[in-house]
Amino acid sequence: MLRIVLYQPDIPQNTGNVARTCASAGAELHLVRPFGFRWSSDPRLKRAGLDYWPHVRHVLHDSWEKFVEGLEPGARVWAFSSKAQQPYTAVAYRPGDYLLFGPETRGLPDDVLREFSAVTIPMPGPVRSLNLSVAVGIGLFEALRQLGVSGEG
Repeated sequence: MLRIVLYQPDIPQNTGNVARTCASAGAELHLVRPFGFRWSSDPRLKRAGLDYWPHVRHVLHDSWEKFVEGLEPGARVWAFSSKAQQPYTAVAYRPGDYLLFGPETRGLPDDVLREFSAVTIPMPGPVRSLNLSVAVGIGLFEALRQLGVSGEG
């Protein structure tokens, strides 16, 4: 199982969309506080996740430090950032990997980027970043493709 990590997400609709993507891919969703919305009561979060919330395996972390403390030895965390040089497609993903994404308004801080290997989604156009839920989908489904996971069954 792959794991998606959202570091201090700001926009509830993006978080809901990511949750729905995780449900569709069988990925576990880790959310690191603080959030830019109320987890238990934001209607935009619930709406974006539609009726898939019962299928979302999620873990809430009270802080970045708590998340890092909870990582098992040898855990691989791939930090997605527009500041990175290595393309996300150059990674050989493994089951259990964590794909880490920063908040929509500011991305991952430099100290977090120094802790783990950073990868980027190349953007040859004039934009500086992708929508968070789009970036998660690109990274997650590349990892699934590499792992030979398909929806056929």
